[in-house]
Amino acid sequence: MAHSLPPLPYAYNALEPYISEEIMTLHHTKHHQTYVNALNAAEAAYAKASTPKERIALQAALKFNGGGHINHSLFWTNLAPAQEKGGNGGVLSNGSLKDAIDRDFGGLENLKKQFNAATLGIQGSGWGWLGVNVATGRLEIATTANQDPLLTLAPLIGVDIWEHAFYLQYKNVKPDYLNAIWHVINFDEAQKRLNEALSR
Repeated sequence: MAHSLPPLPYAYNALEPYISEEIMTLHHTKHHQTYVNALNAAEAAYAKASTPKERIALQAALKFNGGGHINHSLFWTNLAPAQEKGGNGGVLSNGSLKDAIDRDFGGLENLKKQFNAATLGIQGSGWGWLGVNVATGRLEIATTANQDPLLTLAPLIGVDIWEHAFYLQYKNVKPDYLNAIWHVINFDEAQKRLNEALSR
């Protein structure tokens, strides 16, 4: 069954001023759509491949475009309009996620600082992640290169650090983008992901 571009759960301008309408439109309709199209093409070619060598040759395309589709599908839903625009973006309510952040990072501000520092350390393109180690129940910060999905932890929050996610608005000043995006992080969605991961 072919993959398709998931609709955004908000308007393209809903995350302004933190992420511009132009970025959201291009990021969703052009970049994510390209990953979907290339993933469908790679899977179709894999299904038709008749030798191990042909299948091995398709692994890079499957990983890159499959990861791009997985990561972006998570990314759209872990964003929400900011509180000042009537949304729940940036609001960390009382609950198990807040308790875990307080326990493992000493509070939200410390999490932001550690997350941003780790994500800024990515050389080139990639993703910054807050995930939960299902074995220990503890939250951890991780990064992945390119479009590699997070496989070692259950993802709670993912932040795209590819230039297409911020350059039109923030140019090469990645710290400004990372500071701004916390205003539109959907902590309610992260809370839901945490509960689901720990209930398996």
